[in-house]
Amino acid sequence: MHGIQRPDPDGAGRTGAAGAASSRLEGHRLVPMATVLVDDEGRVLHWSEDAEALTGYAAAEAVGARLAQLLVPEAERPEVLELFGRITAGRPWSGVFAVRHRDGHRVELDFRSYPIAGPGGSRLVLGTASDLKALADVEGDLAVLNGFFSQSPIGMAVYDTELRYVRLNNALARINGIPVADHLGRRISAVLPGINSAEIEAVMRQVLATGRPVVDARSHGRTPGDPRRDRAWSASYFRLEDPAGRILGVSSSIIDVSERFQAEARAARAQERLAVLAEATAGIGTTLDLQRTAEELVEAVVPRFADFATVDLLEPVLRGEEPAELSPDRGVKLRAVAVGEAYEAGLTTTADAVGETSEYDSRRVYTECLRSGRPLVRPHVDREVLSALVQDEHRVGRGVAAGIHSYLMVPVMARGMVLGGAEFVRTRNPDAFNTADVALAEELVARTAIALDNARLYRRERETALTLQRSLLPQEIHRTLGLEIAYRYLPSSVVSEVGGDWFDVVPLSCGRVALVVGDVMGHGIRAAATMGQLRTVARTLATLDMPPEQVLTRLDETAMGIGEGQFATCICAVYDPVDRTCTVAAAGHLPPVWVAPDGTSRTVDLPPGVPLGVGGVAFESTEFTLPEGAMVVLYTDGLVERRGRDLDHGIGLLCRTLAGATRTLEESCDAVLAELVTDGTEDDIAMIMARALPVPEDRIATLPLNGDGPIPGLARRFTRRTLAAWGLSGLSDFAELMVSELVTNALLHAEAPRRLRLFRDRTLTLEVADSGAQAPRLRSSAEEDEGGRGMHLVSELAHRWGARATKDGKVVWAELELPLGR
Repeated sequence: MHGIQRPDPDGAGRTGAAGAASSRLEGHRLVPMATVLVDDEGRVLHWSEDAEALTGYAAAEAVGARLAQLLVPEAERPEVLELFGRITAGRPWSGVFAVRHRDGHRVELDFRSYPIAGPGGSRLVLGTASDLKALADVEGDLAVLNGFFSQSPIGMAVYDTELRYVRLNNALARINGIPVADHLGRRISAVLPGINSAEIEAVMRQVLATGRPVVDARSHGRTPGDPRRDRAWSASYFRLEDPAGRILGVSSSIIDVSERFQAEARAARAQERLAVLAEATAGIGTTLDLQRTAEELVEAVVPRFADFATVDLLEPVLRGEEPAELSPDRGVKLRAVAVGEAYEAGLTTTADAVGETSEYDSRRVYTECLRSGRPLVRPHVDREVLSALVQDEHRVGRGVAAGIHSYLMVPVMARGMVLGGAEFVRTRNPDAFNTADVALAEELVARTAIALDNARLYRRERETALTLQRSLLPQEIHRTLGLEIAYRYLPSSVVSEVGGDWFDVVPLSCGRVALVVGDVMGHGIRAAATMGQLRTVARTLATLDMPPEQVLTRLDETAMGIGEGQFATCICAVYDPVDRTCTVAAAGHLPPVWVAPDGTSRTVDLPPGVPLGVGGVAFESTEFTLPEGAMVVLYTDGLVERRGRDLDHGIGLLCRTLAGATRTLEESCDAVLAELVTDGTEDDIAMIMARALPVPEDRIATLPLNGDGPIPGLARRFTRRTLAAWGLSGLSDFAELMVSELVTNALLHAEAPRRLRLFRDRTLTLEVADSGAQAPRLRSSAEEDEGGRGMHLVSELAHRWGARATKDGKVVWAELELPLGR
């Protein structure tokens, strides 16, 4: 019989003579044992298979032969026969004797002989024999096994197929803190309920089922031997089988690895902190938005560091102001800007929701923590501790019910100023906040504070730049005769600074209007200030009746004078509603889009020019007609330019969006923004749309001045009739006098007057066109001079007057204010 022997209950192995005898019997069961039956004459009656194996003689050869003649040399037979006689006489014998093998070599056997009574009272001898060497080997192995079990410092155990303890050593009993006898016949889950027995038994079942050993299987928990500390063990399991392959159970060796486990746990926690810090460093401060930055801190710590977190900021910080130093006798007011919870435990009811404010008086522990700038940590939180932390007593019970057991608050500070506070709470995470956790939280909050302060400063600068920029943009666009105008201005999205885009609609003399769109390169307050300077100069130059190319030339000089690499692009268009001409010049700006009355659209070919501020390059203008119902669109590159998209693609998309559809200008503006600005913009957008409208006949009256007769008298009569028809007879005297002087001045100082035109819009405009190139000017006249006072008279009577050059001469004009209600 081969197999595992059931141990003594004490598990320490057998000792002394009894143990040796027992081991000897066990050895007989573990090694081949020959049996032979001999009659009183020494003849063999029975010869076992083990006898055949030990002696080499087959049963057919041995049965019937005399045993002494078979196994003993002739010289030794007398002694053997004498011993055999004593045995048959009833005296058992045991001992070691060397017999002759069939092949001639000697085999030492351990004999046991027993006299027995045969049939009819005959005397027989039953003998057993084992190979002495094999028996010694087995006994040695058993001694080693017993010694290993009894002396090894490693815990060892054997379990049956039901996972019940069969044998274990004293070392394991000491580890578990339970006597050996209290283990036997019981499973691990019954003996050690304080450890992860379900996982251990699952591993053992896997070993039983597959036969594959498992090495370094970890277990952990508390045992009766050390009930106050968590311990950890490393175990190896292998399956036990007999030579026939029958599964007998599982054996295990167990080592206490608590120190290594704790070191690994500390290393894992440290690595986890480093991972949190690394990810937070990359994830915090990705935008210049206060709330989003606070949310990034919460997202970085929940749930890996804390089960609940909140960030509250002082009210002045949210307004972009410099936070004042916290006074010892004054409380603080904070607003919640970010809250995060890992589990739906109701913790949000114990803290302010985003947007809510809380006030803490000067004696509250929260306020004192902010003033000190040092973290506030409460490793273990109960109702009393929570009452000191939470203002509202009604929230204390909800916090306790949610499982708050550890609390940490870190002041949010940047450049020595307190911006607010960040709170961290643990509920399901069983660990209390320790020193390492506090250090990690301080590092995370410090990084967040820098990002928050940058966002605060950026918000303040952005709001300043926006205020400056909006104050410099047109506050009101006046109605223009013969032209419908719509416009849009969009500052850049949150991720970028304010740029220097601008637009302007400048009313000019004789019902004309100048449309200007520009874009200062760069962002921020300086760009906005430069924009304001250029817009003011452009508006002033346009009102001086300069053509667009001259306006850009003077703007270029202005930009060069600003210095420090301030460049800008600009486009200037002047529209005359009388003859529907549009004159355009560009300085490095994108071409305007022209939309015909039938809905077809294209860009206008212009000499591109160079940006303002480069200097030394002349600008050219292009003139085209804008028929009734046609539209021209001026814009900055923020409308059509996107990262990763070709500029021409954006311009083409703008043309396609404007083409075909019959919309109002306001609807067209909205449609363009909806199509081209889908996800915000990294640059400002300025856009003007202008559509040509018919000019009513009762607003313009023209008289050619190339007829016969006195031209001044003809001009005066035409003026009186026209004003009477327009219901403006009250202005006739002044108007006739001014027209007479303008026509006379043209007759005297120009080759010939060519046309008188009356134009009624916001004012009454009187203009005289002639073929002369020199503009009239005011000059002093002596008392004896007969002339020289005409333009002085016009200057005194007119609301304003001026002259502008044309392709074939000039136009001199003067304006009279209309009566109220006209």
